[in-house]
Amino acid sequence: MTARPTSPPRTVALPDAVTVKGLGERLGISPIETIKRLMTHGVMAAMNDTIDYETAALVAAELGVAPARMAAPDAVAAAVRESGGDADADETGVPRPPVVTILGHVDHGKTSLLDAIRETNVVAGEAGGITQHIGAYQIERAGGGPVTFIDTPGHAAFTAMRARGAQVTDVAVVVVAADDGVMPQTVEAIDHARAADVPMIVAINKTDLPAADPDRVRRQLTEHSVVVEEYGGEVLAVPVSAATGAGLGDLVEAIDLVAELQELRANPDRPASGAVIEAELDPRRGPLATVLVQSGTLRQGDALVTGLVSGKVKAMFDERGARLREAGPARPVRVMGLEDVPVAGDAIRAVADERTARRLAEEARRAAEGAGASRGRVTLDTLFNEVSAGNVKELVLILKADVRGSVEAIRGALQGLGGEGVKVKLIHSATGPVSESDVMLAGASGAIVLAFNVKTEPSAAREAEASGVEIRAYEVIYQLIESVEQALEGLYEPVYERVVDGVAEVRQLFRSSRVGRIAGCYVTEGTLRRNSRIRVLRNGEEQADVGCGGLRRFRDDAREVQQGFECGVVLDGFDAFAEGDLLEFYHQQRVN
Repeated sequence: MTARPTSPPRTVALPDAVTVKGLGERLGISPIETIKRLMTHGVMAAMNDTIDYETAALVAAELGVAPARMAAPDAVAAAVRESGGDADADETGVPRPPVVTILGHVDHGKTSLLDAIRETNVVAGEAGGITQHIGAYQIERAGGGPVTFIDTPGHAAFTAMRARGAQVTDVAVVVVAADDGVMPQTVEAIDHARAADVPMIVAINKTDLPAADPDRVRRQLTEHSVVVEEYGGEVLAVPVSAATGAGLGDLVEAIDLVAELQELRANPDRPASGAVIEAELDPRRGPLATVLVQSGTLRQGDALVTGLVSGKVKAMFDERGARLREAGPARPVRVMGLEDVPVAGDAIRAVADERTARRLAEEARRAAEGAGASRGRVTLDTLFNEVSAGNVKELVLILKADVRGSVEAIRGALQGLGGEGVKVKLIHSATGPVSESDVMLAGASGAIVLAFNVKTEPSAAREAEASGVEIRAYEVIYQLIESVEQALEGLYEPVYERVVDGVAEVRQLFRSSRVGRIAGCYVTEGTLRRNSRIRVLRNGEEQADVGCGGLRRFRDDAREVQQGFECGVVLDGFDAFAEGDLLEFYHQQRVN
């Protein structure tokens, strides 16, 4: 007797956080039944409580349903499907215009190049065709199709959007000044484009200047593994001049060529979906959002949901302020009618009606409250467990070091690490302190930041804490390499980092027959504590790292001195102070 073939189990996509009621709806059981099954696993939850993916997956597996983790950007899409929308409609529709972001070093002419490209918009009725600022715009060309440009302040904003799931760019144009060459922010822009897996074109700008040397730029690019066509590579490098307009046509043709290879298509006959490019609160018109429609067609009157915000399209405007009734794929528009200001990078979708939009926004709000506790990032101390569980195949790193020699040495050592289970991928390395841009790139790429003999900018530290990015600081190269090796092998030891309590500037020197030289200081930052360790810094170079021998306010001993006050400081075993020295009071804190 032939055995009857068994059908594969039904698969249900589950987000990182879901309400008990929402889980029951996905699994086809009542909320009461869902609560009972959770109780068998030791989880006490009410109908509107949020549970994590792992707990939801246990219930699904118990019912013979195969759970699948839902990617974060697809959470709203899933809700749209539940509401009757077609979020996964076949994208084999009509060709759509390419979406281009221009990146590069400051003062290399990004803004001038954008302005010059606007001037080539032969369809516009006025010079430039831009009468108001908008975060994205589209140009039409005689004899060619439209091209959409994302006008972001730089690669940090580009990556910030990507960190929120908005992969809106088809082509990245990296601008390099022909007279200046490859600079640190150029390298950052290249690494950001690579991390986003976006095809790259190099625009060698300012070729009209006497000091222009395009060949030097091409040679410098090879040092960063960007090999242009002239040197046998695949990256297009186009000489241009934003000042004279030379080469702009060639640049747009290069964009067309790269876009053509990607065969960009979208289905205009479905509910609109896209991403928020920028948003603001207008005093007269309320919340305004610049939206890039990526698929479908957005129409006036459509109900919208984006992140935690819902609304209805009351009016739409193009980059010239002209009112539109509808907008198709790759079309940027400014939308009026949302109930609140959305976040740049959030996905935005048209749904059946306003009631559905409000319900989805409220569900997203509840899910977001529980997602922070349930969603963890990979860190060095959790890496081995994640690798063993099959959740991680590569360790993504960003390296910041004090000098170029250190960067090269560490990069060479890191590239030799890893094995079958996981490989090491260094997506960005440079000199200088850890910046907010580094943290944004790490957040978007799931990377860990390694800081060797450099500080972390305060804004970067705040961003890292908010986004859960791990920053590891080291002062000895072999300790950095060993940490990564041990993490890969599951032998990671506890690591302590230096936490600065306060900083004081030496403004006057005194001598005491009893204790020797005393530093008269002014507290410029934080709080000085007598039990802290102290680093003496002179022109950024460390002179000593010692204990505190005494802390005085006027004639009295003090346990601590706060910012804005003066004090006297005595150090253990060091009194070679100089006016202008900085005293960094710190303590060691375990970071894992």
